[in-house]
Amino acid sequence: MTGMGGERHRYYTLRFSCPDRTGIVARVSGFLADHGGWILRSSQHADEDTQRFFMRVEVKADSLPFEPDALREHFAPVAREFDMDWLISDSAVKKRVVILVSRQLHCLYDLLERWQCREIDIDIPCVISNHEDARGLVEWHGIPFHHVPVTANTKPEAFAEIDRLFAESGGDTMVLARYMQILSPALCAKYLGRILNIHHSFLPSFVGARPYEQAYYRGVKLIGATCHYVTEELDQGPIIEQDVMRIGHGDTVRDLIRFGKDIEKMVLARGLRNHLEDRVLVNGNRTVVLR
Repeated sequence: MTGMGGERHRYYTLRFSCPDRTGIVARVSGFLADHGGWILRSSQHADEDTQRFFMRVEVKADSLPFEPDALREHFAPVAREFDMDWLISDSAVKKRVVILVSRQLHCLYDLLERWQCREIDIDIPCVISNHEDARGLVEWHGIPFHHVPVTANTKPEAFAEIDRLFAESGGDTMVLARYMQILSPALCAKYLGRILNIHHSFLPSFVGARPYEQAYYRGVKLIGATCHYVTEELDQGPIIEQDVMRIGHGDTVRDLIRFGKDIEKMVLARGLRNHLEDRVLVNGNRTVVLR
């Protein structure tokens, strides 16, 4: 729902998963209706394999007599009744996204452009990099830039500093926008479900250096990219978003790299948007993305 200026009215998002059973939708919608809640959007999914139920509801904020903390307090008994893993977010509170990057800057350029035009309406409290290449671009946008070098001998100290900067900046989400370092298991575990990564979709077929060249000489017909949550197991976290592009025999290695960068930018932006809008619920090593 949008106002006269094209901006959407403030709304609360309730998102949860729980063991599947009858009466869940009725109980949640009844709770909202009892308090005058005006539902703007609602989507749900029942997973037969895991017997879990997933739901996302947007409610007009001014239709309820509660601010977010009071709404959470009143909804808590319903959540306990159904053993829910749940959260309630407020569209008026911008998510704080800390971006990590190395020397490949295409994803960073794209996210900054989307942020600047408010296509992705977030706060970016800082950008962290293991190289200085992005400093000028980041500081031109008025965003603090932190250079945290990473070497084989300084990884524990470097990742501790990244952890400190993320916490100090009040970060909600960490985005690895082609950050070419493997985070420590401790950092992955501490922020489980809050770190997003993007990589080409040649894995596991073409690992290591020069994957596009490997794929070219193997004669692949599809290239793509994957956005996923970071876990302790490298590139094995739950997938949020993917896309592919068909290529032909006339395309060169340089073409493949160019196409791949375009797909990476789009997939990362879509995956991040879904995460920020609380559309993504983890179901084992899979995700449910509620539209």
